[in-house]
Amino acid sequence: MIFKDVLKEIVLSQRELLKRLDLGVLRENKVEILDSFALLITGIRRCGKSTFLYQMLNKQKKGYYLNLEDPRLDGFDLSDFTKIDEIMKELYGKGCIYFFDEIQCVDKWEKFVRYLIDKKEKIVITGSNASLLSLELGTKLTGRHLSIEMFPFSFSEYLFMRKEKASLESFSNYVIKGGFPEYLKKENSLILNELFSDILLKDIAVRFGIKNINILNKIAIHLINNVGKEFSYNSLKNVFDVKSVQSVIDYINYFENSYLIFTVPSFSYSYKQQQVRPKKVYSIDTGFSANNSVSFSKDYGRMLENVVFLNLRRKNKEIYFFKEKNECDFVIKEKNQIKQCVQVCFVLNEENKIREVNGLLEALKIFKLKEGLILTNDQMDEINIEDKKILVKPVWKWLLET
Repeated sequence: MIFKDVLKEIVLSQRELLKRLDLGVLRENKVEILDSFALLITGIRRCGKSTFLYQMLNKQKKGYYLNLEDPRLDGFDLSDFTKIDEIMKELYGKGCIYFFDEIQCVDKWEKFVRYLIDKKEKIVITGSNASLLSLELGTKLTGRHLSIEMFPFSFSEYLFMRKEKASLESFSNYVIKGGFPEYLKKENSLILNELFSDILLKDIAVRFGIKNINILNKIAIHLINNVGKEFSYNSLKNVFDVKSVQSVIDYINYFENSYLIFTVPSFSYSYKQQQVRPKKVYSIDTGFSANNSVSFSKDYGRMLENVVFLNLRRKNKEIYFFKEKNECDFVIKEKNQIKQCVQVCFVLNEENKIREVNGLLEALKIFKLKEGLILTNDQMDEINIEDKKILVKPVWKWLLET
């Protein structure tokens, strides 16, 4: 419990601090704040969730704001929310949107948020740390929330921050450096090293009581170092001498829930087949992977593929790879139908043309699509084959189109 006059002083000082903060790069995420639902902003640590919340608050002009990670709020409990509500209304009037940053710091916070939802209030929430991974926020508000995912900067956001023009050179810099805002400001690799360590130790090992941190670390590095490659739970179990397959499954779930990696299943109309087939893995950010592994940055083709995946993932939840006689890197499912097939290679030449085109062509035939896409580093072309049109585009131009 905290006295009301102390809470009021903290609320006012936090608002004054917000006025002095740099709102940074305006993010591309489009949001609609609805009453009767809490809007959850989820994403990996340090990707800009709190800054995005400030930007939303700034657009509203009026709003109730509280950062619950403020050390002066040590001892804040569920009953203090009622006092905060009274203070906010006294200071800023009624009918404002509630903005709570790092709400997981308060035990049973969801009870107060449900109370606000029942009153048809509008609420925006961020939160993620060792006590509550970002994706777990929604489990506290089942059926009473909407979510928006934040990622490190897109290519266009990167360009805006760096004040660079779109070109192959600026895109190459983006692929190598990635999109974590703080790293782009200082370009100190320790920032990304410590982020990796915080996720593994604080978010995962401490939270889930994992004692063999060495194995956890090795598996995580292996995965972010092998983007675009297939893996199976059994193969990881054998390579790293883990006692059980279930432990490997758990580790990968923890990595995904903390937004460290994404796994992509092989497409099959059979859900059972999808589960047993090997999956592919992609990293949250190419700069993050390059700074936390030895060999990843040497394979520009796979870095390119990872950038394409992230752009697709920002807009689509259901992404698969296709593998039958041939292979296609990405097939995108929307409303129970495959809508797009995408192939990625660094350069399309006589040596790989048959493989790349046939993989895409087979997928287009099976999913009855007329047009496919091959994304390369810097080629523009069009291939017409067997009544199908295949567009060849540079990744950097495609990113700005989408």
